[in-house]
Amino acid sequence: MNRRQAVAELTGFLVNSVEQARAVEKPFYHLEFDRVFPDDIYAAMLREMPQAGDYRALPGRGKVNILEDGSSTRVKIDLFPEYIRRMPAQKRELWDVVGRALCADEVRDAFMRRLAPALERRFGEGYRDVGMFPIPILTRDVPKYRITPHTDTQWKGITVQFYLPPDDTTNDIGTIFHEKLSDGSMPKVMKMPFLPNSGYAFAVGSDTWHSTDPVGPHVKTRDSILHTYFVDSGLLRIFRNRSRRVGNFIANEARGLMR
Repeated sequence: MNRRQAVAELTGFLVNSVEQARAVEKPFYHLEFDRVFPDDIYAAMLREMPQAGDYRALPGRGKVNILEDGSSTRVKIDLFPEYIRRMPAQKRELWDVVGRALCADEVRDAFMRRLAPALERRFGEGYRDVGMFPIPILTRDVPKYRITPHTDTQWKGITVQFYLPPDDTTNDIGTIFHEKLSDGSMPKVMKMPFLPNSGYAFAVGSDTWHSTDPVGPHVKTRDSILHTYFVDSGLLRIFRNRSRRVGNFIANEARGLMR
């Protein structure tokens, strides 16, 4: 199968996954997935996970992911062709197809259709005309990774996370959704189970509070795809989105030269 056909077939499957996802109203409007990728593609993704040295640190806001020894509790690989071009051929071909399918306009449009109620609350009746710039990244969290309750920056329009564990033995390390009460407290309302080939998506809003408990020592790696759509309307946002991609590529190339 050539790359174009493979991308088209995976794109169609992803669109159907989005269309079939459960819509849940509480504690904020979101989608829940039970089967994101075709079984054979998911098995290949687990088999062709990159080597540890292929990832680079994702420090987080205020470098919250950086430990005292300088290591990072979250690392990433952007699933763009320029980032994965040095991988062995079989890994590169797979992740290139996954990245291209995730960035397809049809997948973006499916998310915007399914998340319409929340997008309209944020952007108004013209939400369909709001540009969305996709950035899919393969992330790996290790013990001590955590993130406190937050709503995501307003630069983001849609947040998606697809879980990539090999089995259900670490189903306790999923993302937690919170409700913010009038007294300022944020009780945990639900935790997404960290199950194979599953995930969630929501339109970023003022009520989308979520967090992750510290990853415990029983976990080797917490692998997932973070697929973010950045708001891509207005000259500032359009320039920012593209310049960040270029800047990240340059930083990644410099890192590769120093290895």
